[in-house]
Amino acid sequence: MGRLFRDKPMRDSNQSGYARNVASPPARGLDHLVLAVSDLESARDFYTRLGFTLTPRARHPFGTDNSLAQLQGSFLELLSVARPAEIPPHGPDHFSFAAYNRDFLARRQGFSMLVFESRDARADHDELRSKGIRTYAPFNFSRPAKLPDGAEVTVGFSLTFVSDPRWPDCAMFVCQQHAPEHFWKPDFQRHANGAVGIEAVYMVAADPMALAGHFAALQGPDAVAPTRDGLDVATARGRVRVLEPAAFAARFPGARIPNAPTTPYYAGFRLALAEPGRVPAALGGVELRKGAGSRWIDPTQAFGCLIEFAA
Repeated sequence: MGRLFRDKPMRDSNQSGYARNVASPPARGLDHLVLAVSDLESARDFYTRLGFTLTPRARHPFGTDNSLAQLQGSFLELLSVARPAEIPPHGPDHFSFAAYNRDFLARRQGFSMLVFESRDARADHDELRSKGIRTYAPFNFSRPAKLPDGAEVTVGFSLTFVSDPRWPDCAMFVCQQHAPEHFWKPDFQRHANGAVGIEAVYMVAADPMALAGHFAALQGPDAVAPTRDGLDVATARGRVRVLEPAAFAARFPGARIPNAPTTPYYAGFRLALAEPGRVPAALGGVELRKGAGSRWIDPTQAFGCLIEFAA
């Protein structure tokens, strides 16, 4: 593949090569993206045809199932509601991950949640709350996971959710892993399509600058910069690009997000490749449209989420 795959993710932004240089390093890197789908097995088949190696289907203790495409230091989480009766409700200081995604899927499929890495979810909760961000009590859980050799282990996580009523379709949280040695495996990080990392996340918002304060609290004020068509947010690994609707349409002509809301939303993501320049015109029978230095898959073909391969 042209790049070393590691048991542990690359956490140093200087290693990743994705983040820009800023006066103060961004506080948190991209950890993973939650991609909500109505039919997990159909989504698994689609992503496998695109050349991704997926982890076996796993079961959450709160009614959802997932399957992952691990990259170097980040991952894509395909998620579906499997047991609605087990989903806990939201509470005054409790954000229900499963209830949020159930309600999201009632409206549409797509990129539902953006997740940043955390080394201490409780400390992040206290820090973000002190900065005026709406946070919820940290949520801890564990689940069984199968290793590439079929052995079963337990992985654990602590999550701190943040939200803003002005953008209900843009939930975020930070994620702390408690057993990374069981989670990150080289066999799950090798993909036939050459994907190695999440280079960028695309958000669409009529007023991108309205999100500037939120991201400044998450990443530090030096990480946030206005652009001529939106907002650019550097992270310790990867970046977030908030685009005005016209700018998104210009970058991806003809792209359509089914049932997209009028409030800010996540539209898609851009993947870095081990061998840029070798992106085919199609993957697994799925047409890739040619963009400026990339090829991309229309959201109508990809469960409501635009997928871009850097070229």
